[in-house]
Amino acid sequence: MKKIIIGNWKLNLDHLQGIQLLQKINYSLPKDVEENIDIVLAPSHTSLRSLQTVISTDKLKIKLSSQDVSMYKEGAYTGEVSSTQLEKLDISYSIIGHSERRTLLNENDEIINQKLKRLLEQRITPIFEIIFAYEPIWAIGTGQVATIENIIEVLDFTKNLISSKSFYDQEKSRFIYGGSVSPDNSEEILNLNIVDGALVGGASLDSDKFVKIVNSIKL
Repeated sequence: MKKIIIGNWKLNLDHLQGIQLLQKINYSLPKDVEENIDIVLAPSHTSLRSLQTVISTDKLKIKLSSQDVSMYKEGAYTGEVSSTQLEKLDISYSIIGHSERRTLLNENDEIINQKLKRLLEQRITPIFEIIFAYEPIWAIGTGQVATIENIIEVLDFTKNLISSKSFYDQEKSRFIYGGSVSPDNSEEILNLNIVDGALVGGASLDSDKFVKIVNSIKL
């Protein structure tokens, strides 16, 4: 199974800045990188259309993820973005259940479960239930990283737990790490057999750092 590197831009960059960063990253990536590694960027909703147009027109080797999706299919839900709308933009992935939304916006398991259902209806890969991300809250944006022992222990426990569920698909499920991933620690983390990739926050806003993280994977 290919490794996956996801750049979560969070609440940063307008669509013009996003296009510039996308092009810098794409230019710097190794040739044919997509044969071994899936590269995914998650900009704000307002940038998805612009970036997808560039990706489609220039046939870039990068895929897009939304940072969230509505639990509702359609209706009078001001400010929401549906899975159907994302699918029409040819969005491949969507982040759900992020700890920042749980903590700051009080999202709970019931809401996240509904979002998961909406994504699966449109065949959009959720970065949560299908790509399982271990992202310790205390490590997000702090520069602190879980120890290798912690990462192995938690992902091993999660993998054993999830593999017993009826929805588990070994060929499609990936277990990734997130939490202050940087070029300084990515080589050690990403080359663990149990780690299938990384959810990268702040470092994904710097093309040089992001590409170094990609290049740290030993193929």
